[in-house]
Amino acid sequence: MAKITLDLQSLDSSSKPSAKTSQKSISKSAPAKSTKTTNQIPTDEREVSIERISFDENIETSLRPSVWEDYIGQTQIKKNLKIAILGAQKRSEPLMHTLLFGPPGLGKTTLSHIIATQMGANIKVTAAPMIEKGGDLAAILTNIGEGDILFIDEIHRLSPAIEELLYPAMEDFRLDIITGSGPAAQTIKIDLPPFMLIGATTRAGMLSSPLRDRFGMDFRLQFYDNSELSLIIDKAAHKLKREIKKDASLEIAKRARGTPRIALRLLKRVRDFSDVAGEEVISLDTTKHALSELGVNELGFDELDLRYLEALARAKSPMGLNTIAAIISEDEGTIEDLIEPYLLANGFLERTARGRIASIKTYELLRLSPPKWNLAHLQNEPKLF
Repeated sequence: MAKITLDLQSLDSSSKPSAKTSQKSISKSAPAKSTKTTNQIPTDEREVSIERISFDENIETSLRPSVWEDYIGQTQIKKNLKIAILGAQKRSEPLMHTLLFGPPGLGKTTLSHIIATQMGANIKVTAAPMIEKGGDLAAILTNIGEGDILFIDEIHRLSPAIEELLYPAMEDFRLDIITGSGPAAQTIKIDLPPFMLIGATTRAGMLSSPLRDRFGMDFRLQFYDNSELSLIIDKAAHKLKREIKKDASLEIAKRARGTPRIALRLLKRVRDFSDVAGEEVISLDTTKHALSELGVNELGFDELDLRYLEALARAKSPMGLNTIAAIISEDEGTIEDLIEPYLLANGFLERTARGRIASIKTYELLRLSPPKWNLAHLQNEPKLF
């Protein structure tokens, strides 16, 4: 059990114990729903950055969809979530704790907001790096209302001590706190209202088994195909009050690496070029010119991707992650999270026990001949069909 130091008087008044509660068991009633508050910058007193969002507000100005009808792609995940939500609503229960994982930019945060909308719940948003101490987590959990959703981004970065505090909160809706030390130590139990935890991560493998096992549902988000991305771009252009030709939106989709976040970013940049050109409708020619100027090729690769692939293609043996990072002067985390997932999914590199090696597609792209050591591997590669 994790030991933390917590001043109970510092907790929100909504979490104060009643007179009937014993010293070892403090029951907490669900606080009243609060109005929306904005993220706060942590001060010297270490305020935890959280956000309470009301879904009654008009969010049409945002490119983020808020209902299932606007959420394109991830069809199977949507089906499973719709059934789970309907079941939870019939039982008048919060949804089971859910883990969303996959490469960045595929819609994990957006999906959590839609879940909150469908459940009619408030959502508190925070990130694991902001929860450094047990008191930080206690401050968040003791201000959660019944049926609320707590969204923790980058949940794989929680410390083991914080994870231990989460276990009883997730299973029994109870926060166990140890005060004092030695013979005077006491366990204080704070009852929490039923809530839902949504964890998002790009590295599901870094989650400890006990934490991952406590999620009732887990979903891996997949890369989007070009037709799905084209629809996303069309809807976003409409929200931006711009028209875009179908072939232009498809061109952006082809270069967006299967990722909506990248597609929307490229759309905004292409819009700049179109505005400067004085176009009423974003055209294919302007789109191609803009993407070329931005250094994004037909496969969606930018300069960093090409440097990575060239380093692999010119290697004299399989390369480790730290070696590649040193060669291209990039952080290992950036390589693992942003560069490699799309290249792996599309067959431009392979991970072996000895290290990373370029595939035949990489040599063809760079117009290079495979070295002898890699040529032998490529020729001996087992065929699926």
